[in-house]
Amino acid sequence: MLQLTILNEFPASLLTASARELAKHISGPTLIHLPGHRPDPLFVSVLLHGNEDVGWLAVQQMLREHREHRLPRACSIFVGNVAAAHSGVRRLEHQPDYNRVWPGSDSQGTAEHQIMREVVDVMRSKQVFASVDLHNNTGRNPHYACINRLEIEHLQLATLFGRTVVYFERPHGVQSRAFAEFCPAVTCECGKVGDAEGVTHAAEFLRSCLHLAAIPTSPVEKGDIHLFRTVATARVKADVSLGFAPQPQFELLSPTARPASHSAPVECDVMLRGDLEDLNFQELPVGSVMGYTRDANLMPLEVIDDAGRDATMDYLEIRDHAILLRKEVMPSMLTLLATVIRQDCLGYFMERYAYE
Repeated sequence: MLQLTILNEFPASLLTASARELAKHISGPTLIHLPGHRPDPLFVSVLLHGNEDVGWLAVQQMLREHREHRLPRACSIFVGNVAAAHSGVRRLEHQPDYNRVWPGSDSQGTAEHQIMREVVDVMRSKQVFASVDLHNNTGRNPHYACINRLEIEHLQLATLFGRTVVYFERPHGVQSRAFAEFCPAVTCECGKVGDAEGVTHAAEFLRSCLHLAAIPTSPVEKGDIHLFRTVATARVKADVSLGFAPQPQFELLSPTARPASHSAPVECDVMLRGDLEDLNFQELPVGSVMGYTRDANLMPLEVIDDAGRDATMDYLEIRDHAILLRKEVMPSMLTLLATVIRQDCLGYFMERYAYE
């Protein structure tokens, strides 16, 4: 039976262990409490997705720097999906997504759900200073912070990481949303796996959080933030075959134009454009081609809005086998990793959010 391990010191062997090697040292999800000069702890979660090691590397970097002296603030570190990290994957096939099983999730009943409830209960009792969840981006994206509340302290914490901030309400069951109930909370997206700049950025952010005496309560200046809101989630339907175009030669179509013949045969139910990741954080106009479908009468994608409604036909249409945008959107997290698309989603649609 999977259980939470709680430690009150950071084992020396973990300072040099890679994410893949963690399973040799800890048996599963582990919460590590470290003392500091200020008692209310910074909570840091890492490896909720086993292949996203930026948080683990940043924590190691930060702790190696404090080997000889006490942390400026207490810190509680949650190491998540150790088994998936050992295999270098987001999650194992039999596992739930570790960032969809926190309190407030749409699902329930697994050992992972119980572990996350236990982590929340323990940390709530410790009067957490702030919560930071560290991830690598899915797909090619800029570094950015995500929040689940638009309150000043959440915004201030996010802008300490960077000026690009995304506010989202779905998916449910994410770590930041659970912790936002009782402390400022942020998810940091730190570039693709293997990006050394992402590790440096994450470590610098942790240092800044640990040295803060308090999170500012003054409003964020408008010029200091680029704020977006996630309005919908795009998915490839589970029962369709998926492929990617070898060439990114896609055109922008006017509402009345007909698409040119696709240069490569559509050999699967949906063939997404091969430069998909380049569209992240780009404002796409109506008529942008997202891919091609083999059956012009079958929409292979689905779009679910933030209210949980099927909004596919609001955002997408098929014209002569081309899948086109019907609305202006700014996507994020679009990826060419088929496994991630199947296990999670194709990406998110955003819009600019007016910050008052």
